[in-house]
Amino acid sequence: MESYILDWLQLIFRWLHVITGIAWIGASFYFVWLDNNLEAPPRWKSDKGIKGDLWAIHGGGIYEVAKYQLAPEKMPETLHWFKWEAYTTWLTGMVLLVLVFYIGADVYLIDKRVADLGRFEAIALGIGFLVAGWILYEALCATALANNGYLLGLALIGLAVGFSYALTHLFSGRGAFIHMGAVIGTIMAGNVFRVIIPSQKALVTAIGQGSEPDPAWGARAKLRSTHNNYLTLPLLFIMISNHYPMTYAHQHNWLVLLAIIAITAFSRHYFNLKHRGINRPAILIVSLLATGALAYAILPPAPVLNGNAATSAVSITRVEQIMRTRCSSCHSASPSDEVFTVAPGGVTLDSIAEIQQWAPRIKARTIDSNDMPFLNKTEMTVEERAIIASWIAAGAPGQ
Repeated sequence: MESYILDWLQLIFRWLHVITGIAWIGASFYFVWLDNNLEAPPRWKSDKGIKGDLWAIHGGGIYEVAKYQLAPEKMPETLHWFKWEAYTTWLTGMVLLVLVFYIGADVYLIDKRVADLGRFEAIALGIGFLVAGWILYEALCATALANNGYLLGLALIGLAVGFSYALTHLFSGRGAFIHMGAVIGTIMAGNVFRVIIPSQKALVTAIGQGSEPDPAWGARAKLRSTHNNYLTLPLLFIMISNHYPMTYAHQHNWLVLLAIIAITAFSRHYFNLKHRGINRPAILIVSLLATGALAYAILPPAPVLNGNAATSAVSITRVEQIMRTRCSSCHSASPSDEVFTVAPGGVTLDSIAEIQQWAPRIKARTIDSNDMPFLNKTEMTVEERAIIASWIAAGAPGQ
């Protein structure tokens, strides 16, 4: 019953996390697009303090949107704020992190093959990375580097390299990737909470008091908003990364993570330029080529089969025995595993027909990435993997 309740809690908060994440990232994309598409207003509008405006059509209606240089002549009665999308996304993400990776630390976060951590030690390290990531980012943005985008970018890349390496050498691949995403998400939500919203409040207060708003607040908020914009695509990848073990289960997973962060952030640059009327398709071409190069670089090697494995691999009886011993505790209609009380992904391997049906998936998770059995908790041997690989290479025969 406890596992059932936990599954429902994970489902609810994952659902809420996705919904609020769509709202937050959607708003971020829209306002970056809006800023980059503003046109110089006519004289009568600029005299009123309007910096730029645009016309758009959506949902059967025509909209006119204007942005003021600093403040309108009079504050409107209703002013819409965009903050709870960010806060709720971060809060639901943190709850999900606790439900999956902290309550289930022994299953999802700790991999004894990577580091022999205790449960509370791993949780403390995970929380420590979140706090340290945010503090270090804030410290960098408080230095003179904030005035030089390239130098700040290099410093942040160095920070990402250090975190990626450390996380993947302490936690399971899944846990490391998700914690990197949590660090990024914490930085993004922190930007909204500590800089963007306070700058907006300062602007509104200055207008209400009839004083001149400090343009420095707007500049800082714009910088943090730009950072958030470039971090959205890397964060979205990390959110779905647990579905793709060829990335997080690779022996050089820290480099894979860095490569994907770099590729996705670079591809986002194309759209930011495009919104300003600058078309650089070479950015997308380079991103695609880099993705292809990465896919080739982490291509799983062909399994090396010894004589015994090659001989016995085509025996479905031997394969079935391995599945029953190493896999059926989870992947069964009636699992015996104390954690996975329902077959993960609905994959059951109780019969020869089911084993044949899932042969391609077995190859991807058991041979190509060694991601299954999960954290190798049933201790599948190298020889057993070779036998399965040989059987699948022979066409997964039923006899």
